[in-house]
Amino acid sequence: MNKTIIITGGAGFIGSHVVRLFVEKYPEYRIVNLDGLTYAGNMENLKDLESQSNYLFEKGDIVDAAFIENIFKKYTPDAVIHLAAESHVDRSILDPLAFIHTNIIGTVNLLNACRTGWKDNFEGKLFYHISTDEVYGSLGADGLFTETTAYDPRSPYSASKASSDHLVRAYLHTYKLPVVLSNCSNNYGPNQFPEKLIPLAINNIKNMQPIPIYGKGENIRDWLYVGDHATAIDLIYNNGKVGETYNIGGLNEWKNIDLIKMLCEIMDNRLDRQAGTSAGLIEFVKDRAGHDMRYAIDASKIKRELDWEPTVTFREGLEKTVDWYLANQQWLDNVLSGDYSKYYDQQYKKR
Repeated sequence: MNKTIIITGGAGFIGSHVVRLFVEKYPEYRIVNLDGLTYAGNMENLKDLESQSNYLFEKGDIVDAAFIENIFKKYTPDAVIHLAAESHVDRSILDPLAFIHTNIIGTVNLLNACRTGWKDNFEGKLFYHISTDEVYGSLGADGLFTETTAYDPRSPYSASKASSDHLVRAYLHTYKLPVVLSNCSNNYGPNQFPEKLIPLAINNIKNMQPIPIYGKGENIRDWLYVGDHATAIDLIYNNGKVGETYNIGGLNEWKNIDLIKMLCEIMDNRLDRQAGTSAGLIEFVKDRAGHDMRYAIDASKIKRELDWEPTVTFREGLEKTVDWYLANQQWLDNVLSGDYSKYYDQQYKKR
């Protein structure tokens, strides 16, 4: 193997797609998947890769500095692609401290391990930090987030990610650590943990349960198919300029209620139900605290500099996502654990 890359959070939703892309595309690279296997980490996402000679898995918590230091000594990585994070806004409102630990302390542990392990010899090394558009705050009816938009996080989740972004840049400026960052819009696709809007709605529709929609469903998000995101991460890793930030967006804004109505239409078709059956399950619930109204990303920089743009249309991506969940009921059953059920009850059924 001529290069070793550690991918943190590689058993999660986005991380598993990135690991798969790198393992399959770069057989000459040793890909180390580092994941704590918390509630959203699922080894089933990558079970078919376990026999690949260039794929290794390490279970551990990035908050454990000694563990991270030992991992660096064991593998002497050339790069870290950092996706491990607590990522659900609702959970951050219920338990903000968990987000501080993982997203801030965990990121600093990785930065320190890079700095120590690479011993200021940074030639050919890279720390790639994946972040979110939520660090920018909330948009009005007009405008887009650019790479220079001032940070204005509104939830414990986005504040913890903003903090980690600032720390990554601080290590660039203070220690000259070679870093690159990207901020993405809402991802969707196969393997997503069913607390997020689209897989939650698919599962509820299938089981004829209410589809909970915050407020009036008028909040707007830019949706990015996870496969397109993984491709962008690959391009940034290989061709991104050290010290730069790249915004990755789907160029695909939807009100939550309009998204759900399209999803209901697709589900009615896939399940041979009468048109309108699934839409009848929509249930508006109390809006969540600090709910940002609109996110939208200007992805012109990554298009201009790296020739990336999304390839999957939203309806195509939504149909592929529905088909995957309907064909993988066992996967869904396995992740619907007791912890998830208790969380679901706490988050929605008491509203």
